Amino acid sequence: MSDIKAVVRAEHPDIVLTETVTHDRSSKVRSVSEAGTDPTSGKFFYHIESSDFQQFEDGLRNDSTVGEFERVIDTRDNEAIYSFEYTDEAKILSPVISSANGVILDMENDGSAWILTVWMPDRTDLVDLWDYAQQHDIDIDLVRVNEYASLGNTDAGLTDSQREALLVAFETGYFEEPRNATLSEVAADLDISQPAASGLLRRGIKRLIMSSLMDDGETPD
Repeated sequence: MSDIKAVVRAEHPDIVLTETVTHDRSSKVRSVSEAGTDPTSGKFFYHIESSDFQQFEDGLRNDSTVGEFERVIDTRDNEAIYSFEYTDEAKILSPVISSANGVILDMENDGSAWILTVWMPDRTDLVDLWDYAQQHDIDIDLVRVNEYASLGNTDAGLTDSQREALLVAFETGYFEEPRNATLSEVAADLDISQPAASGLLRRGIKRLIMSSLMDDGETPD
């Protein structure tokens, strides 16, 4: 059995934040996978690019999928990190993927659609995602899929420390949504500091994406 990395395109007006990015068409939204979310807080972090944050926040206030939100920090001109709480009206794909023991490595908008980079233990595990999409009238397409040997059996360019950090985070539920473990708990299991754990996870995820999803000869930005 081989693990897979799949790139999926999904579209529905009730997918979380869709109303907002439709209101502010200049905005680019990308999940912050290494953010140390408190699993009991219900907050989710995204990196936002927008030419007009006032318009973006006007969209948030009228977005039926978003409850409370906070502009956490400005990272540079026209870029910031936001935290969001989802409402019950939001259609969220991550719990379906998590229930199949999968992980969303990346999520970003393409206009009003969403591009998800997903790791799954087996290709057949994608069936649950397609069933959920069909039941909820979500338009979904498989952009591409790559099979590769299991994370435990290949380095994929990972260091031993990166592989261990990813496996510990996966086994403790750090990648689930909402999270079952905090970054500090992952760091404690690894017996390292929280910043060190965050760095290992961030570099490990980047290495996995580069090794299994990028075309030969393609270089990261």
